[in-house]
Amino acid sequence: MSGRVGDLSAVQATALQTFKENIKDVLKPSHDDYYLLCWLRARNFDLKKSEEMFRNDVSWRKKTGADTILESYMIPEIVSKYLTGGHCGYDKLGNPIWIDPFGRIDIKGILRSVKKSDVIKTQVHRFEKLRDVHIEQTEKLGHKVDEVIVIYDLEYLGMKHLWKPGVDVFCEIVDMFEWHYPETLKLVFVINAPRFFPIAYNIVKPFLSEATASKVRIFGTSNYSSALLQYIDADQLPKVYGGTRTDPPGDPRCSALVCQGGDVPKDFYSKVSINSLDMEKYTAVTIGRGSSIQVDLTVNEPDSAIRWQFITEGYDLGFGVYKRTKDSRQKANDMEQVIPSQRVNSHIFPEDGSVIIQEPGTYVVRFDNTYSWTRSKKIYYIIEMLEPDTEDEFELASESPTGC
Repeated sequence: MSGRVGDLSAVQATALQTFKENIKDVLKPSHDDYYLLCWLRARNFDLKKSEEMFRNDVSWRKKTGADTILESYMIPEIVSKYLTGGHCGYDKLGNPIWIDPFGRIDIKGILRSVKKSDVIKTQVHRFEKLRDVHIEQTEKLGHKVDEVIVIYDLEYLGMKHLWKPGVDVFCEIVDMFEWHYPETLKLVFVINAPRFFPIAYNIVKPFLSEATASKVRIFGTSNYSSALLQYIDADQLPKVYGGTRTDPPGDPRCSALVCQGGDVPKDFYSKVSINSLDMEKYTAVTIGRGSSIQVDLTVNEPDSAIRWQFITEGYDLGFGVYKRTKDSRQKANDMEQVIPSQRVNSHIFPEDGSVIIQEPGTYVVRFDNTYSWTRSKKIYYIIEMLEPDTEDEFELASESPTGC
């Protein structure tokens, strides 16, 4: 049995009644059987885990003001203009479609212009707005509508999107969706996935439940239109993705409905100070005048990535990435250059980036202060080595999934 209204086993029906009794002190009139069964299915009808999850959500909703956020929270202009995504059309069963051209987002620009909490609150606002859409569709169509299809368009996704603060925010949003909007997701279509997508997916995967991960369909730059059209009528799918829909101005991307992102003007950036960072996550070290430090990383898997972020107090610093050519410490000139050393203004904004590594070996991230004979530099850094998802066969879908 599916565990949905009208398709419950005797054990599931009994669990639902027990669940209602256990949480009756926090039940609301809007908490119908459809809603309560979402929490039970999310924890495989384990009453203790389902109750814990439900009560945590009640507490979270009070803390975040989720129940009134549509009326009480005004989305900042920068976030409204540049945070990708939007509701665009419905699937064949009336579920809303959310399209996110994530490859076009300038998450670094957004997070340097507004507070992280504004991005999180905006996502809560979006989730709650979709709940209103569910209610409207249920009343309009005469059957329960409580799911969403998500399309992530990764065209233009690049290594800049592995920027750690941005990835951390995205993972926090995914985690929030898993814990507070259970069993809402119908399917996720990831389209235009680039070659390095397995690295990005490996970062996000720990935040996905097994049920959510099973709903992800991944495509490259082709073959996705026919899969989308199995679930979505052509007049509901933007023309750019193989449908016939355009927005009122005639844009095949439906930009009037779906924010397309783009680069945030640097005039909106706020200066970042060391005091504004979560310093517990950083390693602090002082580099003496006329000297350097090397951080070694062992790369075992091809197509892994090295990712970094660092900030210095007061002055600039040299930075480069190298590959050792022998099994001992080497000078920079004796190693193979991966990213040539150059001076960066890490005292103004945190310097960050990443690079894909094709060949296994020992790689060196080098912070260079050899050009400064009068000043030592204090640096705070995070350096990570990210491996691709090698547990699963990660091939892009070549055949359309069946069923609606």
